[in-house]
Amino acid sequence: MTETQTLQGRILTASGWMDGAVRLAADGRIAEIDARLASGRQPERYILPGFIDLHVHGGGGVDIMEGGDAVSHVARLHARFGTTSLLATTMTAPPEEISRVLADIGRCSKERAPAGSRVLGVHLEGPYINPGKLGAQPDDACRAAMAQINGYRALAPISLITLAPEIPGHLDIIRELSAQGVRMQMGHTLGSYEEAVAALEQGASGFTHLFNAMTGLHHRQPGVVGAALAHAEYAELIPDLLHVHPGAIRTALRAIPRLYCVTDSTAAAGMPDGEYKLGSHSVTKCMGGVRLADGTLAGSTLTMDQALRNLVKIGLPLADASNRLSLYPADYLGLADRGRLAAGAWADIAVMDAELNLQQVYVEGEEIGLVDA
Repeated sequence: MTETQTLQGRILTASGWMDGAVRLAADGRIAEIDARLASGRQPERYILPGFIDLHVHGGGGVDIMEGGDAVSHVARLHARFGTTSLLATTMTAPPEEISRVLADIGRCSKERAPAGSRVLGVHLEGPYINPGKLGAQPDDACRAAMAQINGYRALAPISLITLAPEIPGHLDIIRELSAQGVRMQMGHTLGSYEEAVAALEQGASGFTHLFNAMTGLHHRQPGVVGAALAHAEYAELIPDLLHVHPGAIRTALRAIPRLYCVTDSTAAAGMPDGEYKLGSHSVTKCMGGVRLADGTLAGSTLTMDQALRNLVKIGLPLADASNRLSLYPADYLGLADRGRLAAGAWADIAVMDAELNLQQVYVEGEEIGLVDA
Protein backbone atom coordinates (compact mmCIF):
# COMPACT_ATOMS: atom_id res chain seq x y z
CA MET A 1 0.00 0.00 0.00
CA THR A 2 1.60 3.27 -1.13
CA GLU A 3 -1.01 5.90 -0.33
CA THR A 4 -3.73 6.43 2.21
CA GLN A 5 -7.34 5.42 1.57
CA THR A 6 -10.58 6.35 3.29
CA LEU A 7 -13.64 4.13 3.77
CA GLN A 8 -16.99 5.61 4.70
CA GLY A 9 -20.03 3.91 6.21
CA ARG A 10 -21.42 2.63 9.49
CA ILE A 11 -18.39 1.57 11.50
CA LEU A 12 -18.33 -1.03 14.27
CA THR A 13 -16.00 0.44 16.89
CA ALA A 14 -15.24 -0.60 20.46
CA SER A 15 -17.78 2.04 21.53
CA GLY A 16 -20.49 0.73 19.24
CA TRP A 17 -21.81 1.80 15.85
CA MET A 18 -20.61 5.07 14.42
CA ASP A 19 -21.26 6.81 11.11
CA GLY A 20 -18.02 8.17 9.72
CA ALA A 21 -14.80 7.27 7.98
CA VAL A 22 -11.83 4.97 8.51
CA ARG A 23 -8.54 6.27 7.15
CA LEU A 24 -5.92 3.68 6.24
CA ALA A 25 -2.25 4.54 6.68
CA ALA A 26 0.48 3.68 4.20
CA ASP A 27 1.97 1.13 6.60
CA GLY A 28 -1.11 -1.11 6.47
CA ARG A 29 -2.60 0.06 9.75
CA ILE A 30 -5.58 2.25 10.61
CA ALA A 31 -4.50 5.88 10.86
CA GLU A 32 -7.68 7.20 12.44
CA ILE A 33 -11.42 6.79 12.71
CA ASP A 34 -13.47 9.94 12.21
CA ALA A 35 -16.73 8.82 13.72
CA ARG A 36 -20.00 10.26 14.88
CA LEU A 37 -22.85 8.53 16.66
CA ALA A 38 -24.83 6.42 14.22
CA SER A 39 -28.06 7.80 12.91
CA GLY A 40 -31.22 5.75 12.75
CA ARG A 41 -31.23 5.54 8.96
CA GLN A 42 -30.54 2.30 7.10
CA PRO A 43 -26.84 2.32 6.21
CA GLU A 44 -25.59 1.78 2.68
CA ARG A 45 -22.78 -0.32 4.03
CA TYR A 46 -21.21 -1.65 7.22
CA ILE A 47 -17.50 -1.43 7.98
CA LEU A 48 -16.50 -4.39 10.17
CA PRO A 49 -13.25 -5.85 11.44
CA GLY A 50 -11.90 -8.52 9.10
CA PHE A 51 -12.71 -12.09 10.11
CA ILE A 52 -10.23 -14.26 12.04
CA ASP A 53 -10.59 -18.01 11.47
CA LEU A 54 -8.73 -20.26 13.91
CA HIS A 55 -9.63 -23.56 12.19
CA VAL A 56 -8.88 -23.79 8.45
CA HIS A 57 -7.98 -27.07 6.71
CA GLY A 58 -8.26 -25.90 3.13
CA GLY A 59 -10.11 -24.08 0.38
CA GLY A 60 -10.16 -23.51 -3.34
CA GLY A 61 -9.54 -27.18 -4.07
CA VAL A 62 -6.38 -27.36 -1.95
CA ASP A 63 -5.74 -29.05 1.42
CA ILE A 64 -3.25 -27.68 3.97
CA MET A 65 -1.69 -31.14 4.34
CA GLU A 66 -0.51 -30.97 0.73
CA GLY A 67 2.18 -28.56 1.92
CA GLY A 68 4.22 -26.50 -0.52
CA ASP A 69 2.20 -23.62 -1.94
CA ALA A 70 -1.06 -24.99 -0.52
CA VAL A 71 -1.01 -22.66 2.49
CA SER A 72 -0.68 -19.53 0.35
CA HIS A 73 -3.40 -20.78 -1.99
CA VAL A 74 -5.78 -21.38 0.94
CA ALA A 75 -4.95 -17.96 2.41
CA ARG A 76 -5.80 -16.26 -0.89
CA LEU A 77 -9.09 -18.14 -1.23
CA HIS A 78 -10.33 -17.22 2.24
CA ALA A 79 -9.25 -13.59 1.94
CA ARG A 80 -11.75 -13.27 -0.91
CA PHE A 81 -14.50 -14.13 1.59
CA GLY A 82 -13.44 -11.63 4.25
CA THR A 83 -11.01 -13.71 6.33
CA THR A 84 -8.07 -11.44 7.02
CA SER A 85 -6.08 -13.78 9.26
CA LEU A 86 -6.19 -17.48 10.04
CA LEU A 87 -4.54 -20.50 11.63
CA ALA A 88 -3.50 -23.17 9.15
CA THR A 89 -4.91 -26.35 10.64
CA THR A 90 -3.30 -29.76 10.32
CA MET A 91 -4.81 -33.24 10.32
CA THR A 92 -3.78 -36.27 12.31
CA ALA A 93 -0.96 -37.91 10.34
CA PRO A 94 2.37 -39.73 10.80
CA PRO A 95 5.09 -37.55 12.42
CA GLU A 96 7.16 -37.16 9.26
CA GLU A 97 4.16 -35.86 7.34
CA ILE A 98 3.24 -33.38 10.06
CA SER A 99 6.86 -32.16 10.18
CA ARG A 100 6.94 -31.64 6.41
CA VAL A 101 3.74 -29.60 6.43
CA LEU A 102 4.75 -27.55 9.48
CA ALA A 103 8.01 -26.56 7.80
CA ASP A 104 6.03 -25.23 4.84
CA ILE A 105 3.56 -23.39 7.09
CA GLY A 106 6.47 -21.91 9.03
CA ARG A 107 7.92 -20.41 5.87
CA CYS A 108 4.53 -19.07 4.78
CA SER A 109 3.81 -17.46 8.16
CA LYS A 110 6.94 -15.30 7.96
CA GLU A 111 5.60 -13.24 5.07
CA ARG A 112 2.02 -12.75 3.97
CA ALA A 113 1.23 -13.92 0.46
CA PRO A 114 0.01 -11.09 -1.83
CA ALA A 115 -3.80 -10.97 -1.90
CA GLY A 116 -3.92 -13.48 0.95
CA SER A 117 -4.94 -13.66 4.59
CA ARG A 118 -2.23 -13.34 7.22
CA VAL A 119 -1.26 -16.84 8.42
CA LEU A 120 -0.90 -16.28 12.15
CA GLY A 121 0.42 -19.77 12.84
CA VAL A 122 -0.78 -23.33 13.27
CA HIS A 123 -3.73 -25.05 14.86
CA LEU A 124 -2.39 -28.56 15.49
CA GLU A 125 -5.60 -30.59 15.47
CA GLY A 126 -4.27 -33.93 16.56
CA PRO A 127 -2.53 -36.31 16.46
CA TYR A 128 -3.04 -36.23 20.24
CA ILE A 129 -6.68 -37.27 20.14
CA ASN A 130 -8.73 -40.26 21.23
CA PRO A 131 -8.69 -43.00 18.54
CA GLY A 132 -12.25 -43.80 19.59
CA LYS A 133 -13.44 -40.30 18.59
CA LEU A 134 -11.63 -39.64 15.32
CA GLY A 135 -14.58 -38.07 13.52
CA ALA A 136 -13.10 -37.37 10.08
CA GLN A 137 -9.50 -37.52 11.32
CA PRO A 138 -7.25 -40.27 9.88
CA ASP A 139 -6.34 -43.17 12.15
CA ASP A 140 -2.92 -41.91 13.23
CA ALA A 141 -3.71 -40.80 16.77
CA CYS A 142 -0.94 -41.01 19.35
CA ARG A 143 -0.07 -39.90 22.87
CA ALA A 144 1.52 -36.45 23.17
CA ALA A 145 5.17 -36.10 24.15
CA MET A 146 6.91 -32.79 24.87
CA ALA A 147 10.00 -33.73 22.86
CA GLN A 148 7.91 -34.25 19.74
CA ILE A 149 5.86 -31.10 20.30
CA ASN A 150 9.00 -29.02 20.82
CA GLY A 151 10.34 -30.38 17.54
CA TYR A 152 7.13 -29.33 15.81
CA ARG A 153 7.26 -25.87 17.41
CA ALA A 154 10.76 -25.36 16.03
CA LEU A 155 9.31 -25.69 12.53
CA ALA A 156 6.32 -23.34 12.79
CA PRO A 157 4.56 -21.08 15.30
CA ILE A 158 1.98 -23.38 16.90
CA SER A 159 -0.64 -21.17 18.48
CA LEU A 160 -3.23 -23.78 19.38
CA ILE A 161 -3.29 -27.54 19.99
CA THR A 162 -6.34 -29.81 20.13
CA LEU A 163 -6.00 -32.91 22.28
CA ALA A 164 -8.03 -35.40 24.30
CA PRO A 165 -7.57 -34.66 28.03
CA GLU A 166 -8.33 -38.21 29.15
CA ILE A 167 -5.23 -39.70 27.50
CA PRO A 168 -2.61 -40.49 30.20
CA GLY A 169 0.00 -37.74 30.45
CA HIS A 170 -2.03 -35.13 28.63
CA LEU A 171 -2.86 -33.10 31.74
CA ASP A 172 0.88 -32.57 32.26
CA ILE A 173 1.24 -31.51 28.61
CA ILE A 174 -1.65 -29.07 29.01
CA ARG A 175 -0.09 -27.54 32.12
CA GLU A 176 3.35 -27.12 30.57
CA LEU A 177 2.29 -25.75 27.19
CA SER A 178 -0.42 -23.43 28.51
CA ALA A 179 2.19 -21.91 30.81
CA GLN A 180 4.22 -21.17 27.67
CA GLY A 181 1.30 -19.37 26.01
CA VAL A 182 0.03 -22.13 23.71
CA ARG A 183 -3.76 -22.33 23.67
CA MET A 184 -4.80 -25.87 24.60
CA GLN A 185 -8.22 -27.06 23.46
CA MET A 186 -10.19 -30.20 24.14
CA GLY A 187 -11.55 -32.07 21.16
CA HIS A 188 -11.92 -35.47 19.53
CA THR A 189 -12.38 -36.76 23.06
CA LEU A 190 -14.25 -39.43 24.98
CA GLY A 191 -13.44 -37.66 28.23
CA SER A 192 -15.84 -37.24 31.11
CA TYR A 193 -17.06 -34.01 32.65
CA GLU A 194 -14.58 -34.50 35.50
CA GLU A 195 -11.66 -35.04 33.12
CA ALA A 196 -12.55 -31.92 31.17
CA VAL A 197 -12.78 -29.85 34.35
CA ALA A 198 -9.39 -31.19 35.42
CA ALA A 199 -7.96 -30.07 32.07
CA LEU A 200 -9.38 -26.57 32.57
CA GLU A 201 -7.77 -26.48 36.00
CA GLN A 202 -4.42 -27.33 34.38
CA GLY A 203 -4.70 -24.48 31.90
CA ALA A 204 -6.79 -25.71 28.98
CA SER A 205 -8.71 -22.75 27.62
CA GLY A 206 -11.00 -23.90 24.85
CA PHE A 207 -13.04 -26.57 23.11
CA THR A 208 -12.61 -27.59 19.47
CA HIS A 209 -15.77 -27.47 17.32
CA LEU A 210 -18.04 -27.55 20.36
CA PHE A 211 -20.59 -30.40 20.37
CA ASN A 212 -18.81 -32.25 17.56
CA ALA A 213 -16.46 -35.20 18.25
CA MET A 214 -16.83 -35.03 22.04
CA THR A 215 -18.97 -36.57 24.77
CA GLY A 216 -22.37 -34.94 24.85
CA LEU A 217 -24.52 -33.52 27.62
CA HIS A 218 -26.64 -35.90 29.66
CA HIS A 219 -28.15 -34.90 32.99
CA ARG A 220 -26.31 -37.70 34.84
CA GLN A 221 -23.20 -37.69 32.65
CA PRO A 222 -22.57 -34.09 31.60
CA GLY A 223 -19.58 -35.00 29.42
CA VAL A 224 -17.16 -32.58 27.81
CA VAL A 225 -20.05 -30.55 26.40
CA GLY A 226 -21.40 -30.13 29.92
CA ALA A 227 -18.00 -28.97 31.17
CA ALA A 228 -17.84 -26.38 28.39
CA LEU A 229 -21.33 -25.06 29.09
CA ALA A 230 -20.68 -24.91 32.84
CA HIS A 231 -17.16 -23.50 32.93
CA ALA A 232 -15.78 -22.21 29.60
CA GLU A 233 -15.09 -18.60 28.76
CA TYR A 234 -14.01 -19.49 25.20
CA ALA A 235 -14.98 -22.24 22.79
CA GLU A 236 -15.06 -22.56 19.01
CA LEU A 237 -18.16 -23.60 17.09
CA ILE A 238 -18.95 -24.25 13.41
CA PRO A 239 -22.05 -22.20 12.46
CA ASP A 240 -22.77 -23.79 9.09
CA LEU A 241 -26.14 -24.95 10.53
CA LEU A 242 -25.20 -28.54 9.63
CA HIS A 243 -22.69 -29.35 12.37
CA VAL A 244 -24.78 -27.80 15.15
CA HIS A 245 -28.53 -27.17 15.35
CA PRO A 246 -29.47 -23.48 15.79
CA GLY A 247 -31.05 -24.32 19.16
CA ALA A 248 -27.79 -25.81 20.39
CA ILE A 249 -25.91 -22.77 19.12
CA ARG A 250 -28.21 -20.50 21.11
CA THR A 251 -27.72 -22.68 24.19
CA ALA A 252 -23.95 -22.28 23.88
CA LEU A 253 -24.27 -18.54 23.32
CA ARG A 254 -26.11 -18.15 26.63
CA ALA A 255 -23.58 -20.26 28.53
CA ILE A 256 -20.16 -19.35 27.07
CA PRO A 257 -19.48 -15.60 27.18
CA ARG A 258 -16.88 -15.45 24.40
CA LEU A 259 -17.98 -18.27 22.15
CA TYR A 260 -16.34 -17.68 18.78
CA CYS A 261 -16.91 -19.20 15.38
CA VAL A 262 -14.69 -21.04 12.91
CA THR A 263 -15.25 -22.58 9.51
CA ASP A 264 -13.35 -25.91 9.84
CA SER A 265 -13.22 -25.43 6.08
CA THR A 266 -11.82 -28.02 3.70
CA ALA A 267 -10.47 -27.98 0.16
CA ALA A 268 -14.11 -28.01 -0.98
CA ALA A 269 -14.71 -24.44 0.30
CA GLY A 270 -15.30 -22.11 -2.62
CA MET A 271 -15.54 -25.05 -5.03
CA PRO A 272 -18.34 -26.94 -6.85
CA ASP A 273 -19.68 -30.30 -5.71
CA GLY A 274 -17.23 -33.14 -6.20
CA GLU A 275 -14.40 -35.16 -4.68
CA TYR A 276 -11.65 -33.50 -2.61
CA LYS A 277 -8.83 -34.36 -0.22
CA LEU A 278 -8.89 -33.93 3.55
CA GLY A 279 -5.55 -35.11 4.84
CA SER A 280 -5.28 -38.73 3.72
CA HIS A 281 -9.06 -39.03 3.27
CA SER A 282 -11.13 -38.53 0.14
CA VAL A 283 -14.28 -36.54 0.87
CA THR A 284 -17.34 -35.57 -1.13
CA LYS A 285 -18.94 -32.15 -1.29
CA CYS A 286 -22.69 -32.36 -1.85
CA MET A 287 -25.88 -30.83 -0.46
CA GLY A 288 -23.94 -27.98 1.15
CA GLY A 289 -21.64 -30.19 3.22
CA VAL A 290 -18.58 -32.41 3.09
CA ARG A 291 -18.71 -36.06 4.10
CA LEU A 292 -16.72 -39.27 4.23
CA ALA A 293 -18.01 -42.29 2.32
CA ASP A 294 -19.87 -43.48 5.44
CA GLY A 295 -21.70 -40.15 5.75
CA THR A 296 -19.61 -38.69 8.58
CA LEU A 297 -19.34 -34.91 8.39
CA ALA A 298 -15.76 -34.09 7.36
CA GLY A 299 -15.12 -30.41 7.92
CA SER A 300 -17.21 -27.89 6.05
CA THR A 301 -17.57 -25.71 2.97
CA LEU A 302 -18.26 -22.67 5.16
CA THR A 303 -16.69 -19.26 4.60
CA MET A 304 -16.67 -16.57 7.26
CA ASP A 305 -18.95 -14.15 5.43
CA GLN A 306 -21.59 -16.88 5.32
CA ALA A 307 -20.93 -17.64 8.98
CA LEU A 308 -21.81 -14.01 9.76
CA ARG A 309 -25.03 -14.22 7.79
CA ASN A 310 -25.95 -17.50 9.50
CA LEU A 311 -25.49 -16.01 12.96
CA VAL A 312 -27.67 -13.03 12.06
CA LYS A 313 -30.22 -15.41 10.55
CA ILE A 314 -30.64 -17.24 13.86
CA GLY A 315 -31.16 -13.97 15.72
CA LEU A 316 -27.85 -12.43 16.75
CA PRO A 317 -27.43 -8.67 16.41
CA LEU A 318 -24.85 -7.84 13.77
CA ALA A 319 -22.37 -6.38 16.26
CA ASP A 320 -22.51 -9.54 18.40
CA ALA A 321 -22.09 -11.78 15.35
CA SER A 322 -19.11 -9.72 14.20
CA ASN A 323 -17.43 -9.97 17.60
CA ARG A 324 -17.65 -13.75 17.46
CA LEU A 325 -15.86 -13.80 14.11
CA SER A 326 -13.22 -11.16 14.82
CA LEU A 327 -12.81 -9.68 18.30
CA TYR A 328 -13.16 -12.85 20.38
CA PRO A 329 -10.77 -15.03 18.34
CA ALA A 330 -8.25 -12.18 18.39
CA ASP A 331 -8.56 -11.83 22.14
CA TYR A 332 -8.30 -15.60 22.56
CA LEU A 333 -4.88 -15.52 20.87
CA GLY A 334 -3.88 -12.35 22.73
CA LEU A 335 -3.81 -10.17 19.60
CA ALA A 336 -4.52 -6.58 20.58
CA ASP A 337 -4.00 -5.13 17.08
CA ARG A 338 -6.37 -7.37 15.12
CA GLY A 339 -10.08 -8.14 15.29
CA ARG A 340 -11.07 -4.53 16.01
CA LEU A 341 -11.27 -1.19 14.25
CA ALA A 342 -9.10 1.30 16.11
CA ALA A 343 -6.27 3.68 15.37
CA GLY A 344 -3.02 1.73 15.27
CA ALA A 345 -4.64 -1.65 14.65
CA TRP A 346 -3.97 -3.49 11.41
CA ALA A 347 -6.25 -2.35 8.60
CA ASP A 348 -8.03 -5.72 8.38
CA ILE A 349 -11.49 -4.73 7.22
CA ALA A 350 -14.63 -6.28 5.75
CA VAL A 351 -17.07 -3.90 4.09
CA MET A 352 -20.59 -5.27 3.63
CA ASP A 353 -23.79 -3.94 2.15
CA ALA A 354 -27.13 -3.76 3.94
CA GLU A 355 -27.84 -7.41 3.02
CA LEU A 356 -24.43 -8.45 4.45
CA ASN A 357 -22.86 -9.21 1.09
CA LEU A 358 -19.17 -8.45 0.90
CA GLN A 359 -18.27 -5.30 -1.03
CA GLN A 360 -14.61 -4.82 -0.12
CA VAL A 361 -11.92 -6.62 1.88
CA TYR A 362 -8.64 -5.19 3.13
CA VAL A 363 -5.83 -7.25 4.61
CA GLU A 364 -3.20 -5.10 6.31
CA GLY A 365 -4.30 -2.26 4.06
CA GLU A 366 -4.20 -4.24 0.81
CA GLU A 367 -7.52 -4.38 -1.04
CA ILE A 368 -8.38 -7.96 -2.00
CA GLY A 369 -10.29 -8.92 -5.13
CA LEU A 370 -13.58 -10.56 -4.19
CA VAL A 371 -14.84 -13.94 -5.30
CA ASP A 372 -17.10 -12.49 -8.00
CA ALA A 373 -14.58 -9.94 -9.22
